[in-house]
Amino acid sequence: MNIITKFTVATEQGIEALMMLTKTLAIQKFTQLLKPVELEHYIIENFNAQTLVSEINSMSNQWLVVYVDDQPIGYARITSKGQKPIAVEGKRAIRVADFGVCQHQAQQQIMTSLIDKCLTVCSTYEAIWINEPIGSSFTGLFEQKGFIRQPGTSRFDKLPLESALYLKINL
Repeated sequence: MNIITKFTVATEQGIEALMMLTKTLAIQKFTQLLKPVELEHYIIENFNAQTLVSEINSMSNQWLVVYVDDQPIGYARITSKGQKPIAVEGKRAIRVADFGVCQHQAQQQIMTSLIDKCLTVCSTYEAIWINEPIGSSFTGLFEQKGFIRQPGTSRFDKLPLESALYLKINL
């Protein structure tokens, strides 16, 4: 099994891979948590070709895709957008805003490849934060990589879901 995690740009291949991954992973992640109409609206609004091209071309974002034997299996979006947690006020901080690997491929080494690339990209920042829905299957991985769950809960981006904030301070 050949695992490669690399940056994605707004090429036809990059957009196709991200459209497939974003929709697949949104369905996997949120089907049990949202009403079907809420999930459909979220996917249509956030993961259409025009929005993805705009987000990929934004200087605030970096998109990573993990491939297994040349097949896109997961992605992460690193961004400077979003409300910074109080704990990182005054620090150079960045956010891993989206993180996911297709369930049928969610093997430790694939998830590790993706999170390790995220951490490498974010290594020049003083702090990294992740806002992840309560009960996410990725929280154990984040904790293994040094992220600490912060007290309390918050809201998950544009969705009516409770989430947990994970923070990693780079020394």
